[in-house]
Amino acid sequence: MEALTFERTLTELDHVRLLNLLRRDPLGEGLPGRGHDVEDLLDASAIVPSREVPPDVVTMYSQVLLQDLQTGQRSTLTLCYPADAEPAAGFVSVLSPVGRSLLGLRVGSVARWATPVGEDKSAEVLAILFQPESSGDFSL
Repeated sequence: MEALTFERTLTELDHVRLLNLLRRDPLGEGLPGRGHDVEDLLDASAIVPSREVPPDVVTMYSQVLLQDLQTGQRSTLTLCYPADAEPAAGFVSVLSPVGRSLLGLRVGSVARWATPVGEDKSAEVLAILFQPESSGDFSL
């Protein structure tokens, strides 16, 4: 039997919370982005206990350093739930195109997404500046 390989890794807690978020709004009608895109991501990810997630994986409330592959510009974003999103302050919703593209990636991976006007963007995850699980916080 061939072993499954996954492009993304999610913690059990992040997986459950995102499933619950989608169950409250199954079509994603009240969400920026489409709920089914997130559901596909959840289905195609490896799920691990929070205490076992590698420190180089983007989890919820991770702060990441990105480098735009077209411009070379670096930026810092924190991945959060929709209620905490403040894009101008660098807090991006996991349900936004950029947020969905980051969840579960590892340092060195490339996130790809389309902007609301249809422009294709891509950025490399250069570093994880903060990951709650690496700091011993398994409840965020």
